Amino acid sequence: MSVEQLEDEGDALRAQKDFLDAMDFYQAALKRSNTAALHNKAGVCWIQMGHYGEARKEFEIAIKMDKAYPEAYNNLGVTYYQMRQYAGAVKEYRRAIKLRETSASFHMNLGSAYFSRKDYDDASREFARALQIDPMIFEPQASGGVSVKLATQGDRAYFHYTLAKMYGGRGDAERCRAYLSKANEEGYPFVKDALKDSGFAALRKDPEFVSFVRSLKPPDNTPQ
Repeated sequence: MSVEQLEDEGDALRAQKDFLDAMDFYQAALKRSNTAALHNKAGVCWIQMGHYGEARKEFEIAIKMDKAYPEAYNNLGVTYYQMRQYAGAVKEYRRAIKLRETSASFHMNLGSAYFSRKDYDDASREFARALQIDPMIFEPQASGGVSVKLATQGDRAYFHYTLAKMYGGRGDAERCRAYLSKANEEGYPFVKDALKDSGFAALRKDPEFVSFVRSLKPPDNTPQ
């Protein structure tokens, strides 16, 4: 098999979540063509298998080979993030954004790192920029790319309330309700603040939205 065929087979296996076999093909390709792109893909496989130290080594090699490779910086940031080293994650995400400011996933990842540090203002700014670039950025998307996108490890309930407020500010009632429901299901105790929070002002003109918020009840395992 040629280097290209080995890489393509690795890509196909990675898309099928067969990461160990994908790694075998990437390693075979690397023996014949030592490129930053192949190291980056190998690193993504290591991330998906939860081996963050090994992944970090691959991304550092990729960056050494190509200092203008934004995906490698982003993915290196993911390894720091997954190991709860948020300062390192922020540093690498910022480097990725400096190289490609228009990547919604980079801004989302940076926002997630800020959110996990409880820097909510900075997180909201980055999430808002991510939404501006790609309104679908927070929706589930197929894997298989060369850049890893992760959700926050912080307070999921508040995270979803924050997203609901952002979609509310954009006038997207459907997604706003969906994230308010998630926040409520996860036990966020202040979902009805949507009836007074300025981020939901546009939607409060809709009686159906007001009725929806009023209808939200705490889940059974949440204190009344």
